[in-house]
Amino acid sequence: MQQTSERYRRGWEMLKTIDGEAGEHVVAALQDIAPDLARYIIEFGFGDVYSRGVLKLKEREIATVAALAALGNAQPQLKVHLHGALNVGCSREELVEVLIQMAVYAGFPAALNGIFALQAVLAERAAATPAG
Repeated sequence: MQQTSERYRRGWEMLKTIDGEAGEHVVAALQDIAPDLARYIIEFGFGDVYSRGVLKLKEREIATVAALAALGNAQPQLKVHLHGALNVGCSREELVEVLIQMAVYAGFPAALNGIFALQAVLAERAAATPAG
């Protein structure tokens, strides 16, 4: 079903800005089983919340990475948002610091899992970058 609401359009553009193809793949994967969930993610998550003007996208992604790392059970989503954080201007060093801080509030296992997720994301990005 083609979505045409302003919330959906705004959310779709925000999703593409932050997560690029990874976000599009998540939405596509939901179409056969839970298209309403995909629409909720786009409209509410990205069309309403991420589109608010108070925080910059970089700040929102730092908060998202911290929350997902602290949850400890959202590795696929953490990896998507680590890519997103890098896409909107976070540095490797900033993300390492955020994940180290999670050791204080979410425990060392959460921090370790976050660091290993970041390591995998950085390796994916390095492999996708042409040598040169």
